[in-house]
Amino acid sequence: MTLRTRYPLRRVALAATAALATVALLAGCASGTAPQAATTADEPKEGGDITFLIDSLGATWIPNSSSISSYQGHVWGHLTDKLIYVDEEGNLSPWVAESWEQSDDATEFTIHLKDGVTFSDGTPVDADAVVANIDIWAKGDPDKGIARIGLFPSANYVGAEAVDDATVTVTFAKPTLSFIPTLAYHGSILISPETLALPAEEQADLSNDIGSGPFVVESWKEGDSVVLTKRDDYDWGPEALEHTGPAYLDSITYKIVAEPTLRTGSVESNQADVAYNASPQELDALKDEGLVVATPRYLGFVNGYALNTSVAPFGDEAVRQAFSHGIDRDEILSTVYTDDWHAAETFVQSNVPEATDHSDAFAYDPEESEKLLDDAGWAPGADGIREKDGQQLAVTLYANPYLATSKSIDELVAQQLAEIGFKVDIEAYDVVTYGEKVIGNKTLQANEITRSFVDIGTIPGVLTGSNQGDEDWFKLGTSDTTLNELAAELSSATDKDSRAATFEEVQQYVLEQGYFVPITQIVQRIYVQTPDLEGVTYNGLAYANYYTAWLDR
Repeated sequence: MTLRTRYPLRRVALAATAALATVALLAGCASGTAPQAATTADEPKEGGDITFLIDSLGATWIPNSSSISSYQGHVWGHLTDKLIYVDEEGNLSPWVAESWEQSDDATEFTIHLKDGVTFSDGTPVDADAVVANIDIWAKGDPDKGIARIGLFPSANYVGAEAVDDATVTVTFAKPTLSFIPTLAYHGSILISPETLALPAEEQADLSNDIGSGPFVVESWKEGDSVVLTKRDDYDWGPEALEHTGPAYLDSITYKIVAEPTLRTGSVESNQADVAYNASPQELDALKDEGLVVATPRYLGFVNGYALNTSVAPFGDEAVRQAFSHGIDRDEILSTVYTDDWHAAETFVQSNVPEATDHSDAFAYDPEESEKLLDDAGWAPGADGIREKDGQQLAVTLYANPYLATSKSIDELVAQQLAEIGFKVDIEAYDVVTYGEKVIGNKTLQANEITRSFVDIGTIPGVLTGSNQGDEDWFKLGTSDTTLNELAAELSSATDKDSRAATFEEVQQYVLEQGYFVPITQIVQRIYVQTPDLEGVTYNGLAYANYYTAWLDR
């Protein structure tokens, strides 16, 4: 299979000019003149420096861990390249891989590399380097404490081999249609083998991490900022973006500013160019002031709860269904969000090509929820909280800091579920503490999902515990034979049509069992930017890319 489809450069729509607020912040990072009205420059302009304000830069820079973060992923997207590019509709096109083929049974793949690509230290991105990266994505390095890349199809990975300097073959024990799309996933970044050979503590020093991307690390300060400067010798951008030479911008500064109103206020007052994770309630007003707002949706799961069937009360299907039907998603959309957000139709985003509408399976129906709980023996107590066998119907939700609106959503969900007899507590942590206390904790009743992927073939790895390395979101192990069979059929498909038909069954079954409780379709990455920053693109993971961006000042 060889894909060479071209896609036009997406440009951010620009709003009209209006009065600017004044905020004193970020001395030394000011961007110059005030934002102006939208222009129609025919050609990009060379030069310029932008400042991107972000609420966190995570806890580590080890590539395998930090590249899949919604925070460090922004930086990695400019320091590194990928073999494949993916757009917001899931279409794949060449990048460092100029073409590829797969065997009829989807167990062997051949990747042909673009000539002349180098890491920033001058070493070639050749077949040996690609093999080293694929191995680390698939297996990690347990001896160094480095995990594999989440959602990489590792279970059936046999190995990768350099056929010659520009050709790699990759083999799997079973059909793996998801392999090529996963090469566009934001965790599949190309890192110098010299970096990969370092111990974890040295990989955690960002200045040691050598990529092949259009920018390099100028400086970084843990917990504060990262400054990137462009590579003058870069000449292999994604085919879809129709630009191959160096970036137009001279530098990008990522600066941590914890308070969201300070981030947006700094863009309003022209002391920064981009603010990340603005509150949705601010967006209409910011547009009215002449700022550009982008709310790209990524390919992946909707925002929702993966329920832990091994922990009470969610071992009971009736309770899971009552929980799901007790959530009023229209109220969440109208209270927390703007028109840029959409209702969930299944447990994956509607821009995923194989997604189909199963919203009836989790429609708001509090009367049905009450009936389910009554029939299951959960009786209302004196305080309205239901009880059974001396235990309250109590659930704790952990607000996900990777989604700016998570705590507000959880608070609404708690109010809605209280009306049918649930007692819902909420705990909220910053990104670092959330990683320590919540991520990977198998004893929690519910895990709030904000997770992207490029291809549905990676989904079986989260559904059950059938294979080594599976994440087993619902803590079912191998107990649900129906789901085991569906997951196996989904992962072993050799053509996309049969796989789509199986995924239709998977969606219906998972939702009917109440394993996954959708809330809304997700816009996890919200951008507010000055109107004179043009040429910004957004890929299928909803990351802003400034490789093709320029300042019209």
